[in-house]
Amino acid sequence: MTRNLARVTGVIALAGSVSSAPTPQSGFLDRTARIQGVDHPYKVFVPDGYTPDSRWPVILFLHGAGERGADGVVHTKIGLGRAIREFPSRYPAIVVFPQAPLDTTWVGEQGRVAMAALEKTLHEFSTDRDRVYLTGLSMGGQGAWSVAYAHSDQFAAAVVVCGFIGIGSGAFASFMPASVTDPPAALATRIRRLPVWVYHGDADRTVPVDESRTVVASLKAAGADVQYTELPGVGHNSWDAAFGSADVAAWLFKQRKKR
Repeated sequence: MTRNLARVTGVIALAGSVSSAPTPQSGFLDRTARIQGVDHPYKVFVPDGYTPDSRWPVILFLHGAGERGADGVVHTKIGLGRAIREFPSRYPAIVVFPQAPLDTTWVGEQGRVAMAALEKTLHEFSTDRDRVYLTGLSMGGQGAWSVAYAHSDQFAAAVVVCGFIGIGSGAFASFMPASVTDPPAALATRIRRLPVWVYHGDADRTVPVDESRTVVASLKAAGADVQYTELPGVGHNSWDAAFGSADVAAWLFKQRKKR
């Protein structure tokens, strides 16, 4: 699969190369990706000390259902955004924070928006395409599985927190084609070369822990490099533990894209 998303989707056009001038700002910056004439705002976190003289790792973060909207802020205050504020030294990376509108999920159009924001970020800043990472929590965990399924060769590793392939037949139904009889096995086959760390609380009543257990079992059966952390007695919020873990952050940045 090509490394230029514009040729993959046919919906975005990017021009120019990585800027040679230092970025004058750091922190959470406002950006916009235009797709088929429609502007989609997102945030990009630029760490202190950023300089185009080095190539920086990049993380795409997909938030959960509770952070949907258009305020441009709430999705940066949970999960990875909160961890960046609390432990900035652990995350020396450029981080892309798209925000899904109300009543949407990361499957389909919003997944393409997220990838467009990522691609624009890769062009705007001095970045290392061998260290591009994917992560998400809850609805964003489903989004991470979905994006990985479609673009596994774009990423060096993924961290999926209380995610799922599909729950029921409503808004959070499976992103897999109806013809797929074993979705976890199909996902594992597609992404088996992608290192993954999965987190889930065993007392989660929003996304049952079996949603992660079945995927992890399929990944192990496929010979994938998969880490699994199941938190005893923890409910839906397993993301504070995941993104607050120094071990997870260190593991993530050790991963490089397999050729």
